[in-house]
Amino acid sequence: MDGKEWIVAREVAVKAASKAGELAREHFGSKLNIQHKDERGDLVTEVDVKADRLIVDEIMAVFPTHRIYSEEAGEGGAASEWVWHVDPLDGTNNFALGIPLYGVSISLSYQGRIVLGVIHDSALGLNYAALQGEGAWQDGRKLAAKPSGTLVKSTISWIQGHAVGKNDQGALRLRYHLEHSMKRVLRMWAPSLTWALLARGDLHGIVLYNSEGEDLYAGLLLAQEAGVKVTDFEGNPLALLGETGDESGKPAYIVAAVPEYHAELLKIVQEATM
Repeated sequence: MDGKEWIVAREVAVKAASKAGELAREHFGSKLNIQHKDERGDLVTEVDVKADRLIVDEIMAVFPTHRIYSEEAGEGGAASEWVWHVDPLDGTNNFALGIPLYGVSISLSYQGRIVLGVIHDSALGLNYAALQGEGAWQDGRKLAAKPSGTLVKSTISWIQGHAVGKNDQGALRLRYHLEHSMKRVLRMWAPSLTWALLARGDLHGIVLYNSEGEDLYAGLLLAQEAGVKVTDFEGNPLALLGETGDESGKPAYIVAAVPEYHAELLKIVQEATM
C-alpha cells in the first residue's frame, strides 16, 4: 500500500472502532443476553457479535482482498499477506458487570509484522492510533511514554491469557513477586486499554503472561511507537506476530516498560521465572 492507502486504512479502522464503541455505549448498563463461550467462563454478548459484524463489514467494504481474523466471526476474507485482527469488545466481562472499562482493538499486519494499530476507549470516546515507524497518537496528540520517579514506586499492570488457570504456579509465583516488589499492580481485564495507558505514560510497565489474541497487537504497536521497550521474559525484542502469539495460538510472555525502567522490571520478572 502507498502513503494514501495507509491513511485510508487508518481512517477505516478509526471509523469502524468508533462505530463499534458507540454501539457498546448505547447498550452499556442495559439488560444483556450473556452467554459463556467455553468452560473457562469467558463471556460473549449480543453487543460483541453486532460490533464484530459492523467492523468486519467496514473493513471488507474498502479492502476486500485482505484477510481478517475477528474475535467472534473467526477467519474470513481472501488469502492475503495483509491481515486484520479485530476484538470488537475488549473487556466484555467489565462491560457485562457495568464497569466502564471496555474498548475496541483493530490491527493490520503485513507479512506477519504489525503495521497499523487502532484502539478505541468506548466509555470515554477516545481514539488511539499507531503506524509502524510513524509514531502513536491519542486523537491527534502524539504520545511519548516517559518515566516518573522510580519503578518500584510506579504502577504497572498484569495481563494474563484466558487459558491461564487459577492453579498455574508460574503465574501465581510471578504475580506474588510483582505485588511485593511494586507499589501497585493493576488488573484491568481490558488489555487494549491497558496498553493505551502505558503508551500515554500513566502506567509505567506491563507484564503479560501466556496471552495471545486480537486484543494484543494494536496495543503492542501503540506502546512501541510511543517509545516503550517491549521484550519477552528473556529480554529478546518482539516485532512479529509469530513472536507474540499469532493465529497458531503461540502464547506470549512479555515485559514492556519505558526504556529507563525496562531492565529493572525485566530483572524482577526473571527473579520469579528463571
